[in-house]
Amino acid sequence: MYEKREKKPSGTKPGTTPLSELGEFGLIDRLTRPVQRYHSETLKGVGDDAAVIDTGKGVILLSTDLLIEGIHFDLTYTPFKHLGYKAVVVNISDIAAMNGIPKQITVSIAVSSRFPAEVLDELYAGIILACEKYRVDLVGGDTSSSTHGLLISISILGTASREEVIYRGGAKPGELLCVTGDLGSAYMGLLVLEREKKVFQVNPVMQPELTGYDYQIGRQLKPEARTDIRNLLLGLGIKPTSMIDISDGLASEILHICKQSNVGCKLFEEKIPIDEHTRELALEYNIIPTVTALSGGEDYELLFTIPQTDYEKIKDVSGISVIGHTTAPSDGKYMITPDGKSVPLTAQGWDGMQDRTRG
Repeated sequence: MYEKREKKPSGTKPGTTPLSELGEFGLIDRLTRPVQRYHSETLKGVGDDAAVIDTGKGVILLSTDLLIEGIHFDLTYTPFKHLGYKAVVVNISDIAAMNGIPKQITVSIAVSSRFPAEVLDELYAGIILACEKYRVDLVGGDTSSSTHGLLISISILGTASREEVIYRGGAKPGELLCVTGDLGSAYMGLLVLEREKKVFQVNPVMQPELTGYDYQIGRQLKPEARTDIRNLLLGLGIKPTSMIDISDGLASEILHICKQSNVGCKLFEEKIPIDEHTRELALEYNIIPTVTALSGGEDYELLFTIPQTDYEKIKDVSGISVIGHTTAPSDGKYMITPDGKSVPLTAQGWDGMQDRTRG
C-alpha cells in the first residue's frame, strides 16, 4: 500500500533503471517528457485528471484507467459486480475532478480461460449499474484473451464549457485547501478484507468477520464519484482555482496541485476529515489515523482550492472541510500538527506500479 524504495534487482543490467526506482508517476514523467502537441485543439494533454480537447463549442474531456488483477484488485474478496461498478466509477471521478459531465465510456477486457462466461456477466452487470446511476453511455470496447488473470481498461469522455474546466495548475498562494467527504475509510476497508483473506487461507471453513465494517468495506469495494460537487459549488457561486480527485492519498494529491500550480502549502492535521469509526479502527490496527487519510488512497473524494474571499460561502457547508491553505513555493509544503509542529509533507500513498495485495 505504501511506495517503497527498492534495491535494484540482481538481474538489472548496469546503467539501466528498474521501474521500482521510478514509481508510477516517475515513470509517466520519464515516458512523456519528449511528447509534443501537434494540434491546437489539444488544450491539455498529460499531467491532469483528463485530457482537454477543444471542439469549438465546448471541450471534450478524455481519461482512461487500467485495472489489473493482483495489482489493483484481488478476486478473493472482490465480487465481480462490485469490480465492474468500481471500474466505471474511478473513471467518472476523473471527469468530476475536471468539473465536467461524464457522457460515454468504452470497456476493454483481457480475460484468461479460467473464468466462465457467468462471472463476466456479473462484471458487466456492475458496469451497467454504474452507467445507469451516472447516466453514462457504454458505446464500445474490445475483448481479448489473457494468459494470466483479468485486465480491465476503461476510457471515458466527458464534456464542459471551456470556462468551466478546472485544472490542477490554477492555485495561487494564499488560497484555501478544501476536501469533500471523509478520508481513509477505503484503506481501512482494504485492511479488514486482507485480514479476513489471511484467515480464510489458514482455514477455508471459517466465515469472514465483516460485521460492523460495512462503511469501510463499501468505500473500498463500491466507491462513488463526487459528481454532485459540480452543481453544489455552482449553486454557492464558487469556482475552484484547482481540483483533483483523491485516488492515491491526500498527501500525494496535495503535492500534485502544489507541483502543477507552483505553490507551497500548510495542511492542518486536526482539520483532516476522518470518520470516527475509521479512526477507532486505525488505532486498533496500531495505525495513526492521519496516515490512513494521507497515504491510504482510493477515497475518490475531491480536493480543491478556492480564494479566501469564498470562505464565508463554504465554511458551513456540510461535507466540505477547509483543511489548510496554499503558500508561496519558497515556504515549502508542510503539515501542521495539533501541537504546532511543522512536518514536511511527503507522498507515501499506494503506487500503481506495485502489487497492492502484498502490502
